[in-house]
Amino acid sequence: MNTLLGLDIGSSSVIAGILVGKKVLAESPRVFFKSTHAGARVEVDADDLLRAVAEAIKGLKGQAKKVDAIALAVMCPAWVAMDKTGKALTPLVTHQDRRSVELASEIESRIGKKRHMAITGCRPFPGGISSTTWAWYRQNEPRRLKGADLVGHLNTFLHRHLTGARVTDPSNASFTGLFNTLKLDGWNHELCDNIGADPRLLPEIMDGDRIAGTVTREAAAAFGLLEGTPVMTGIVDGSAGMLLAGAEPGQLFNVCGSTDVLALCTDKPKPHEQLLTRALGIDGKFVMVGTLAAVASALYWARLQFFHEMSIEDFRKEMFRLAKKGPSAAGTVVFHPYMAGERTSILQRQGSFDGLTLASTRENMLSAMIEGLIAASAARIPLLAASGTKILESVAVSGGADHLDRLMRRDWKGDWKFRSVTDATMRGLGTLTPRD
Repeated sequence: MNTLLGLDIGSSSVIAGILVGKKVLAESPRVFFKSTHAGARVEVDADDLLRAVAEAIKGLKGQAKKVDAIALAVMCPAWVAMDKTGKALTPLVTHQDRRSVELASEIESRIGKKRHMAITGCRPFPGGISSTTWAWYRQNEPRRLKGADLVGHLNTFLHRHLTGARVTDPSNASFTGLFNTLKLDGWNHELCDNIGADPRLLPEIMDGDRIAGTVTREAAAAFGLLEGTPVMTGIVDGSAGMLLAGAEPGQLFNVCGSTDVLALCTDKPKPHEQLLTRALGIDGKFVMVGTLAAVASALYWARLQFFHEMSIEDFRKEMFRLAKKGPSAAGTVVFHPYMAGERTSILQRQGSFDGLTLASTRENMLSAMIEGLIAASAARIPLLAASGTKILESVAVSGGADHLDRLMRRDWKGDWKFRSVTDATMRGLGTLTPRD
């Protein structure tokens, strides 16, 4: 069995791990990097991210030089344009960025909503695809793109620095909004023409478990690796979690934390405008996703605003007490759960309360938030069931260290069996077998 170096690169940090199968033999301390927030812009300095990757590998104290291959799991989209040397010409524009809303509407009006969904599996949601970001740079900062030799996502950027290869995988490609996602047969020239993107700047698409290149002498010195170590193309972090869950058609995988993600594995995708349809990255499978953009983050915002004198533990007890009482605890108050927008809307919605009166209490408001989030969580089940893929009763759950996942699925209809999967992204990489 292969020994792998897994690199798990999320929205704010990098973890490096040594894997044999699904077993993590060693793991580095988490290395954080900063995102810059300026209005609707959310960016990461590309050099800072590379430094974080190198530091995480260093945290393994030389063990990274003894592996058979390297596997990548990355946040997505994280769009970047590079010059001929691989140097970033732009920051990494992350999935939290919403600067391109107007351009998203223009893209959809030119292509048509139904046609865009039929090609890419979803509408052109800013933060859900990166074609809108590319269009924004062409319109607003074209000078940055003049020396562009390669445009892609984070795994493409990492390969350019680790191996020199120009590659991406189907899961990342489907987040570009330029890929024939439902057919898995390459870049779509009509979509490229629609935003004025040169397809020659796009990377080659290879399955996530394929060996896309080997570590160069320069990269070995810069990152503390062994020259010649094979590097797999890599996948989106959510795909790694689904692989650990089993990646069988009908499998549900739920990640509950600051954001709540519910994903269904399928081999017969049926796009819906309230879901995101993505390639898994290997084996010709797909993932259909329903996301609540702010769950724990919304509830703990409420603690800071209304219950700041409570300890976190007491606040959690209060949440579960109110959830047990049900909607009656909210009184007349209703909460619209969009504190961080909505992932399946071009024009971003905002969180709000209705039904407030002078008799409303902070408990009413917290209960309304809980009920709104629980209802939104349950509403995803019939959406996913409408895809036609029979949903398995066993649900893999990651996150939820504070048992928030149990609260969120209170109103799921049906008989379910829930199993916890820990360290899902890293251990999911351990399911990959490198292929030439």
